[in-house]
Amino acid sequence: MSAVFNCLKAPLWSLFFALLICLPVQANQSAIASAHPLATSAGIKVLEQGGNAFDAAITVSAVLGVVEPYSSAFGGGGFWLLHRESDQKQVMIDGREKAPLAAHKDMYLDASGNVIANASINGPLSAGIPGTPAALVHLAENYALLPLQQTLAPAIVLAEQGFEVGEFYQKMAGWRLQALRDSFSASEIFLQDDDVPETGYRVRQPDLAKTLRHLAEKGFDGFYRGEVAERLLKGVRDNGGIWTEKDLSGYQVIERPPVVFNYNNKKIISAALPSSGGVVMAQIFNILSAYDFKNLSQVKQKHLVIEAMRRAYQQRAKYLGDSDFVTLNLEKLTSKFHAGRLAEDIDLNRASLSKGLVSAAEGRDTTHFSIIDNEGNRVAATLSINYPFGSGFVPEGTGVLLNDEMDDFSASPGVPNVYGLVGSQANAIEPGKRMLSSMSPTFVESDKGIAILGTPGGSRIITMVTQAILAMEDSLDPKQWVDLPRFHHQYLPDQVEYESGALTAEEIKQLTAMGHQLQQVDNPFGNMQAIYLDKKTGKVSAASDSRGIGAAQVK
Repeated sequence: MSAVFNCLKAPLWSLFFALLICLPVQANQSAIASAHPLATSAGIKVLEQGGNAFDAAITVSAVLGVVEPYSSAFGGGGFWLLHRESDQKQVMIDGREKAPLAAHKDMYLDASGNVIANASINGPLSAGIPGTPAALVHLAENYALLPLQQTLAPAIVLAEQGFEVGEFYQKMAGWRLQALRDSFSASEIFLQDDDVPETGYRVRQPDLAKTLRHLAEKGFDGFYRGEVAERLLKGVRDNGGIWTEKDLSGYQVIERPPVVFNYNNKKIISAALPSSGGVVMAQIFNILSAYDFKNLSQVKQKHLVIEAMRRAYQQRAKYLGDSDFVTLNLEKLTSKFHAGRLAEDIDLNRASLSKGLVSAAEGRDTTHFSIIDNEGNRVAATLSINYPFGSGFVPEGTGVLLNDEMDDFSASPGVPNVYGLVGSQANAIEPGKRMLSSMSPTFVESDKGIAILGTPGGSRIITMVTQAILAMEDSLDPKQWVDLPRFHHQYLPDQVEYESGALTAEEIKQLTAMGHQLQQVDNPFGNMQAIYLDKKTGKVSAASDSRGIGAAQVK
């Protein structure tokens, strides 16, 4: 009964419905959906060895850090959204990277105050202090059942024995070829004779295996202090970076309450700041809830979603940043009253206009996985190193590929980052600050069941998760959610990007007539991983996005 009481401490809009949502759920099966088959299978084996969902999350995170260097790595960070069934605890583990203590708001500007091209993207100066290793230790010490030596073992073996290069790896390595060539250690690990590896080439990472052994044996101190830390610092500082011993030893994981809101008989639990995901999604759904959405025509539904996206992303650019540094009234920003004010000028027959026009880039350089165990514990986790292969830099002797998450700060107010996102002083660079993110690991709870989902995709992550939740209105099959063709608007640039199949010819015609600027994209949106638990039967289903090479497995 105490678990139900803890759950009901959240704001209630319907006592009866809240009771249905909050009652403990027994899953008959376990499941994992991740962006790589090797990570999924390794996580399933840990569950079979007696581990829980949190043990499996450590293993899946670590294996993805080995086999997806273009998307996540131990030199990056992420958010792990947890649900512990025994006491209904829901928490976000914030393992986001932090700005070095020597960082400052003008560090990527020239003498004239202009942003220096690629300074926040390539090399060690672009790297924030990694959070992934600390987050895995935190999970092991506070939520898991098995020792870290056991849950990290699959990643250590893969780092030593290697994995085979496929087509997607080749594409990402080709995109970031020069950055990888600029780092001798990165080139030795991730390239073949200083060029894109051939299909089937085996990428081995013996230095990373040694680093992971230190982490497994010594926990936090195995990475952030001692031998590994010394090598990280030397590599970074010898190549123009500004990390210090205090940056590493002082890194802290933070447990944060997730953002929780309701939409159409669903409770949605998503990422808190420094992720913008929960706040922006709450604003989108709060705007939609003011309309009789289901009874609108398909084209007007999409028009309204676009207008809600536009306004929520404008709020993101204006207000959001690391809540440890920026004073925000989150209750107001996520309220239906505030959403009503945002929606006042929405015309169901005409597109609004965003001011200015900037370019946006594709985003696949992040990863996501979803897990549920047969006790009902669950994890949704989104991890990143920002751009493909992060900064492209590996400090010698560590095997650790560093992120370039410093680009997620606003180098200058109103100047877009590599994803076309603009920001304000709220997301300006400050020492020790966490940069704003779009990663949105999410749970959706209703009287029918529970969904666990998320995706990579840079600035498009929030709108992809939004559309998956809307798709739940019509289908409880996660395969339908993950393969759904998607569209996106982010305030600036003032255009609607869409995948083939996301809009019909008639919808394109009508949306254009309304004044929307439409742009079909060649590259797919995201790589969603989703799980659904049917509360009535206890049956679990899982799906991995057909756009990627991932795998979903139910046990």
